[in-house]
Amino acid sequence: MLLGICSDTHNHPGMMRRALGVFDKLGVERIVHCGDVGGQAVFDELVGRDVRFVWGNTDFPGPGLRAYLETVDLTPPASVPLMLEWADRQMAVFHGHEPGFASAPQTLEVDYIFCGHTHYPQDERVGHVRVINPGALHRARPRTVATLDLITDELTFHEVPAE
Repeated sequence: MLLGICSDTHNHPGMMRRALGVFDKLGVERIVHCGDVGGQAVFDELVGRDVRFVWGNTDFPGPGLRAYLETVDLTPPASVPLMLEWADRQMAVFHGHEPGFASAPQTLEVDYIFCGHTHYPQDERVGHVRVINPGALHRARPRTVATLDLITDELTFHEVPAE
């Protein structure tokens, strides 16, 4: 299963659209957005896709946005970290600013931790946990996303063109 990981769109739907184009060319089956989505314009790009997300430190999910998400079948995270299990792999999704994030690799029994926030790509093993940050789609040079093959554990970073 090929997973697409992205973060920090900061309400730039054009960048999300270009990232989805990269994911589509690669055959991504599911998408994880690690927060700082920005707003409805970015969620509009994600409608109809198998996507999970967390809120970032610049997301302000008011009642209107939450109501909109219900109408387009995008489910806000119930808690942080967002816990996922696909292809017999355990994953925890953070934005990266939350209390407890720094100690998560030592305290969570997961295979992967996905995060954003720093706007820098990261692939690091901390004990038994692989911590992955796909980089960012806004305020980053280059703008990047990542794909992770959950069967082979192969991670690849992909540059997303600005225009």
